[in-house]
Amino acid sequence: MKRPGTYILLIALGSDTVLEVGALGEINFPRGTYCYVGSAMGGLDQRVSRHISREKKVRWHIDRLTLAADSVDAYVSYPDFIGECTLASMAEACGMVPFADGFGCSDCRCRTHLFRADPDSIARLIREAGLISFSLISFPSGKPL
Repeated sequence: MKRPGTYILLIALGSDTVLEVGALGEINFPRGTYCYVGSAMGGLDQRVSRHISREKKVRWHIDRLTLAADSVDAYVSYPDFIGECTLASMAEACGMVPFADGFGCSDCRCRTHLFRADPDSIARLIREAGLISFSLISFPSGKPL
């Protein structure tokens, strides 16, 4: 069953990373944790599974970042989901810092859908948005577990 919904990806970078991100150009990502907000109206489970997979073609801005990540954790909202742009606003209100203007938001008017995040802001967003854990994938060797 394909269920629509929204999601956040928590992306951990263990070292400073420079990535070429499409039309956004070269972006310097300091080591740390990033929160990406997205939606999938045609199938949330499939979209999130794709994002946490190492086996994919680069299609979206977020693909470059997830392929460089040390770990990716996903939290989801369905079936009575919060809209993607609302979730992005909530992320900022919870203390996350907008990062990389234009990242992941080419189809809306948001500033960005990518944020620098700390444990407190992550816990607050998960709690306030009522998100549920999807899975945790860790790539300590650069290969899927």
